[in-house]
Amino acid sequence: MSNYQPPLTVTPRILALVAEISEQVGFLTTYCDAALTPQLRRGNRIRTIQASLAIENNTLSVEQVTALLDGKRVMGLPREIQEVRNAFAAYDAMPGWRADAQSDLLAAHGLLMHGLIDDAGRYRRGGVGIYRGSRLLHMAPPASRVATLVQDLLDWLASNDWHPLITSCVFHYEFEFIHPFADGNGRMGRLWQTLLLSRWRPVLAFLPVETVIREQQDAYYAALAAADQAAESTPFVEYMLGALLQALVEAKQSNPATDQVTDQVTDQVASLLNVMPVGIALKAGELMQQLGLSHRATFRKSYLHPALAAGLIEMTDPDSPRSPKQRYRRVTK
Repeated sequence: MSNYQPPLTVTPRILALVAEISEQVGFLTTYCDAALTPQLRRGNRIRTIQASLAIENNTLSVEQVTALLDGKRVMGLPREIQEVRNAFAAYDAMPGWRADAQSDLLAAHGLLMHGLIDDAGRYRRGGVGIYRGSRLLHMAPPASRVATLVQDLLDWLASNDWHPLITSCVFHYEFEFIHPFADGNGRMGRLWQTLLLSRWRPVLAFLPVETVIREQQDAYYAALAAADQAAESTPFVEYMLGALLQALVEAKQSNPATDQVTDQVTDQVASLLNVMPVGIALKAGELMQQLGLSHRATFRKSYLHPALAAGLIEMTDPDSPRSPKQRYRRVTK
């Protein structure tokens, strides 16, 4: 058993964020867990996976990911389609994993990277550096040390008595520092943090914090770099706790809109459903006119994408998601 202790300074900001997140999680567990219907859980999972893969430059939209998981044909790069399928297989398997088991960590990577790299489910066998353009941001430890470093980290995970929120963030940073795999380290780190958080509070298995990270992608990488420079995970822990808090606040503000449909996530989605006659497919422009909207980006982000992700509406032609002739219709239950 290793005595490794990841370096961390517990700052007043970290303590304040842990306290506020705990309060928000209490609210979410008490008032919202019962409202997380299977379709809403699925919608959050779609948002999580789409955002996590978008951070790694996957270009598939929420609509395309939703259509793909509905078994419909989607126009996209074969690799990107495979990434989506792999990610859903991994997140579906997550409840059966032990967070401190090296075999489960390798199995998860095998699912995430199946058909994408030759070494899926195996540690890297060569050196690796992380670059932004031509600038080296981080040189990972040599391959010969990876298995030992990962096992030390997992042993710490099994024995430490830190707050689970802090533990999950520290693990995320330490995992990215080791960079144990040839590819897929970012999505693996985010997946494993979700696993750790779900063991503390099950409702967090469906918190799409990745959407916050995607919107703050430069800050995410800057926090990783700041932690490298400080030789401790403190800057990254502060960033990730802030992202978790933002995701929780957004989840708290997303209320069910009607008793008729239980899985809409915002008032905007409820408004969209109200202007969509059952059995009639309408174009995006027609829906915007019905809603009195003129800004297409707002319509797609706040109305269309959440409704598609929650499975409340569907595209009539999923093979052409960006076509101006595309129509949308309500899903009848």
